[in-house]
Amino acid sequence: MSDNASDNADISARHNEKMKRIKAARDEIMKTKTEEKGLIIVHTGPGKGKSSSGFGMILRCIAWGMPCAVVQFIKGNWETGEKTLLRARFAEECRFFVSGEGFTWETQDRERDVAAAQNGWRIAKEQILDPDIRFVLLDEINIALRYDYLDIDEVVDFLLTRKPPMTHVCLTGRNAKPELIEAADLVTEMTLTKHPFRDGVKAQKGVEF
Repeated sequence: MSDNASDNADISARHNEKMKRIKAARDEIMKTKTEEKGLIIVHTGPGKGKSSSGFGMILRCIAWGMPCAVVQFIKGNWETGEKTLLRARFAEECRFFVSGEGFTWETQDRERDVAAAQNGWRIAKEQILDPDIRFVLLDEINIALRYDYLDIDEVVDFLLTRKPPMTHVCLTGRNAKPELIEAADLVTEMTLTKHPFRDGVKAQKGVEF
C-alpha cells in the first residue's frame, strides 16, 4: 500500500471511530428525550426569516396531515405568496385568517389597529382551543404586543393555562416581549448581518413575500 493510501486509510479509520463515539453518546442522550408536548414557539429578532420559518412549519404540518391555522395580525391586504398558496390549494388543511389592515404607520389610526388586533386574538383563541387544530401560527403578533394593542399578560396566561397540552403555537415578529420569551418553550432570534433594503433594494416576490 502506498503512503497516501495508508494515510487515507488511517484518516478513515479515525473518522469512523470518532463517529461511533458520537453516535453512542447521542443515542444515550436520546434515551432521555421521551416527552411530547405542544410547544410555545417564538421567532423574533431584527433579521429576516421569522414568518418564513413559521410558514415552513405550516407546510410540514400539512405534509404530515396535521390540521393547522394561520392568523396574520399586521400584514393585512398585502398579497403574499404563502397566503395565495394556502388559500388556493390547502384551504381544507390550513385555515387562514387576516385581522390586520396593514402596518400601523399605514393605517395611522390606533383605534382601528387595536380593534383589528383584538379581533385577531379572538380568532386565535378559537383556533387554539379547537380540538381539530394541531398547530397555530400567529404571524406578526409580536408587533401588536409591542404597541400594546394586546395585553401581554392576557396572551401569556392564555397560552400557559388554556392552550391544549398537545397544540403547538408559533408567535412571530420582532421585539418579542420578555414575558413571552420567558413563557415560551422554544425561542429563536433572527440576527441581521446584511439586508439589501439598506442598499435601496425593495421587497421582492419570492424572497420577502
